This record gives sequence, structure tokens and C-alpha cells, in this order.
Amino acid sequence: MHSFGFEIRRFDPSISESAQFMRQLNTHGINLVLDVGANIGQFGRKNLRDAGYRGRIVSFEPLSAAWKGLSAEAASDSLWTVAPRMAIGAADGDININVAQNSVSSSILDMLPEHRQFAPQSAYVAVESVPIRRLDEIAPQYFLPDSKVFIKIDTQGFEDAVLQGAGGIMSRVAGIQLELSLIPLYAGQQLYDEIILRMKRAGFDLWGISTAFVDVDSGRTLQVDATFFRTVRGNLS
Repeated sequence: MHSFGFEIRRFDPSISESAQFMRQLNTHGINLVLDVGANIGQFGRKNLRDAGYRGRIVSFEPLSAAWKGLSAEAASDSLWTVAPRMAIGAADGDININVAQNSVSSSILDMLPEHRQFAPQSAYVAVESVPIRRLDEIAPQYFLPDSKVFIKIDTQGFEDAVLQGAGGIMSRVAGIQLELSLIPLYAGQQLYDEIILRMKRAGFDLWGISTAFVDVDSGRTLQVDATFFRTVRGNLS
């Protein structure tokens, strides 16, 4: 089966990352997921809907082509809202975003040579100008009185800025998933150890880690998805 590009395993809820993630959301009663850096809706479709999540999703995406694909993906789902096209960051305004050939590696930050070495298809091929907004200015319009909020942030090294712009809604947030780099891949980004410490200081405990980006030649893990849930009140600054 490997020669045909397939791998078949017996489903075991005790080791399945998708089952583990769904149990975490259910444990904390999550009924609203803010999907920041949604691309064409892969997280919303695969990690949420296909895994069994039936609550509300609000997706944010800055790239014009990806935003159109995201809107098409969510169109038939009455509980999946796509926000107007924008980037999410630490301040309101306008900003340029670098468009990667593979789309998913697009970032507001400059890409380092090491990233292109590990994934040549991630090279930048264009630049788009987009509005950028703070999440704590945009997200409250989607909240309901009973919303239990989870934020997923996949912004290719720009996670720190997204967190800075989310401070005003943190009292409503039960959990956060962040894509964290183990080595520098984008200029000026914070690495995994800095952000894990920041989340700990803010009152969030690490609940799970899954592999996100690997150097296929060496087998080295380059990025992980880290999931945190709140234990005490804290400050993300």
C-alpha cells in the first residue's frame, strides 16, 4: 500500500490525534472556533467537521484565492462563517502579505532560506496588500452569550502578533492551538519555547502536540501544532 501512497491503520481512539483533539474540545464545552489563517478551509473541514465537531466556526483568511476557496468550502454549512478577507495581527491598518507557491506557507514575514531549502515549493511568488485587524476588535461580533471559544492560529510565524491583538477577548477564550516552529523559518518569529512560556504565564497549560512540518530527507520535525487550555486567568502580554 505504501508504494501506492497509502497507509492503513486500525482506528484507536486512545492514540488518534483527531479523536484526542475532539475529546479536548468536548471536555471544555467548546462551541465556537475562531480559525485564524484558514487558507481554503482544511482545518475546518478535516480537523473539525470530519472529526465530529458540530459547533460554530468563524474563519479568517487574507489571501484572495484562498479566501474564495474557503468561502466555497463553507458555503453549504450554516454554522461555518467566513469573515471578510483580512489578516489578523496586533494593530488595525493595511499590510503586505507574501504569497507562497504552495499557498499554505504564505506569510506577512520574510521567509528564511532554511524554509525554502526544506520545502522548495514554499517560495514566495507574489505579494498582496490586505487589511489587517486586531482579533479583539473583530471577533466579538460573532460571540453569543453562551460561547465557549477556542482559537486556532496558523499564520506562519506571525502567531505572536495575532496573540498581541487578541488580549481584549482572552477572558472568553478557553483554548488555543498554535503552529510553533522549532527552528527559525521566518524572519523575526518567536520560536516554540518562547511562546510556550508566554502561554504558561497567561494561564494556559499545554494539552497536546502534533507534527505539522517535517524535513522529509532528515526526518527532523520543523513545526508542530500545540494545543493549550486555560487553567487560570493571566495576561498574554
